[in-house]
Amino acid sequence: MSKNRPFVLSIAGFDPSGGAGVVADCKTFEQHEVYGLAINTANTIQTENNFYEIEWTSLEFTTRSIEKLFNTYEIKAVKIGIVPSLFYLGTIVTLIKQLSPATQIVWDTVVKSSTTFDFLEIKNYESLRLILSEIDLITPNYNEIIKLSKEETDPESIAETLSEHCAVLLKGGHNPNEPGVDYLYTKEHFFRLEPNHSEIYEKHGSGCVLSSAITANLSKEQYVLNACKNAKIYIENYLLSNHTKLGYHYV
Repeated sequence: MSKNRPFVLSIAGFDPSGGAGVVADCKTFEQHEVYGLAINTANTIQTENNFYEIEWTSLEFTTRSIEKLFNTYEIKAVKIGIVPSLFYLGTIVTLIKQLSPATQIVWDTVVKSSTTFDFLEIKNYESLRLILSEIDLITPNYNEIIKLSKEETDPESIAETLSEHCAVLLKGGHNPNEPGVDYLYTKEHFFRLEPNHSEIYEKHGSGCVLSSAITANLSKEQYVLNACKNAKIYIENYLLSNHTKLGYHYV
């Protein structure tokens, strides 16, 4: 057991069911033996099946929280979840890089909840590209990545284009050609990450768990490919943990 765990930070929404958001992230961090910190971008009322309400945290409150935590702890990696706008996202990403340039940032590109609530509408794609240039990895699925491009409609082409700005893990849950196979795009390389199991059980918040597992792995100085491979093993165990939409965390 490591006595000196790296600090990692989740900046995401609060889900009272514990399946998604900062609660799920911190459960994942603990299993990876890193010390999880958390800042809420929003309070929600939801269950694994229904989304009812959301109250966004002001950007000023979030930035003050980020400043206090970074001035107190050496934060190795940050996972960002739901945000209300690109301006909100860009502000916190830029602030993190100003406070700690070496800190790695993973953005789980949640534009819509699994219960179909819309979180983020992207209108300014030039601003998006500038923000991505300060992010280390994004983790969209096939539906989400379509929202990240104005011109292109093919998910794999979009992922390749965006990889000029940051690494892209295109999650394979909706992969029409190779179900369950994730594609990792970096500026220099392309990797296929094949599933280890042929059957899984759908889970609420699985994208949160995957992205926070990657974040934890990056904080332990794993290269992005290994961080994604190991996180894929973790999320598959999570998806197989039971038949319900709320998964159990274990290594």
